[in-house]
Amino acid sequence: MLIGVPKEIKVKEFRVGMTPTSVREVTAHGHKVIVETKAGAGIGMDDDTYRAAGADIVNSAKEIFDAAEMIVKVKEPQAAERAMLRKGQILFTYLHLAPDPDQTKDLVESGATCIAYETVTGRNGGLPLLAPMSEVAGRLSIQAGAYYLEKAHGGHGILLGGVPGVDPAKVVVLGGGMVGRHAIHIALGMGADVWVIDKNVDVLRQCWQQFDRPLNTVYSTRDAIETHLADADLVIGGVLIPGAAAPKLITRELIKTMKVGSVLVDVAIDQGGCAETSKPTTHDDPVYVVDDVIHYCVANMPGGVPKTSTYALNNVTLPFTLALANKGWQQAMRDDEHLRAGLNVHDGKVTYKAVADDLGYDYVEAESVL
Repeated sequence: MLIGVPKEIKVKEFRVGMTPTSVREVTAHGHKVIVETKAGAGIGMDDDTYRAAGADIVNSAKEIFDAAEMIVKVKEPQAAERAMLRKGQILFTYLHLAPDPDQTKDLVESGATCIAYETVTGRNGGLPLLAPMSEVAGRLSIQAGAYYLEKAHGGHGILLGGVPGVDPAKVVVLGGGMVGRHAIHIALGMGADVWVIDKNVDVLRQCWQQFDRPLNTVYSTRDAIETHLADADLVIGGVLIPGAAAPKLITRELIKTMKVGSVLVDVAIDQGGCAETSKPTTHDDPVYVVDDVIHYCVANMPGGVPKTSTYALNNVTLPFTLALANKGWQQAMRDDEHLRAGLNVHDGKVTYKAVADDLGYDYVEAESVL
């Protein structure tokens, strides 16, 4: 199979779909890889390194999309990229379709076979292709929150861990999943007063077992969210419904009750955000203020640390990339129900129920197109 790796064009997105190490593995299986020039510059990998791994270097994204049977990316295709997709072509990348009707419409009209990293399931549960980026984003969320709590950056001037004789900041984490646990890990390590809110008691129990008594666990109700956000210094939105739009747990009215100069880091923004006041931002312009609350809603947070993120992502995507290339997408999905869960769009049909339900498309079961 001919696999194409274009350079990412989303604002300040420095990750790349395949590392030279991944290219070497794929070409060793008899496949051909073409990489757009400078695609790996953000992780310190030049064209010669890719050539040494077995890739051919081309000068434009158009050459990639025109020639490749499968496109391997990181972020959802931007409008200019979607216009180059064609019927029968495989797209393997993050998609996050539920909050993005324009992208969904373009992918449906392209006729391409679109497989979303974030809905591929794991043999032991979870979302293994989303997990490493959730780990990165969870850790980054505390770094970003601590930065914007500083008075010079618009916050109300509190140090996350405090000092002897002075209280630390209160950090409230909505959701005790992968994002939440990694946010908790960093926040506790910095000495913050950390509270996690989740509607699943088993998740709260697991968080308690992992972090012990320094972590405060709260069952999620409207009362609990209202009470704890009112005196929070930093709120991390880490809720997730796989493939679907994030639930709006934080209302506009609730934002008004939060402290002046407090910070909301909405990691759920890829799926539309968990606050009614959230809207996607970029690394170039990461924050805005609503009712004196700083909102950090960067939709590609792991892109800020592309070396860590790219290698972590390739560690989990490579086996699936190889399966798709070795077997073809249909046989690979017949053989692996977990990969099959990643099929979101095929030949003009929406094949992921949460996306179809959220955006009003007829749902077609993935099994029926195999």
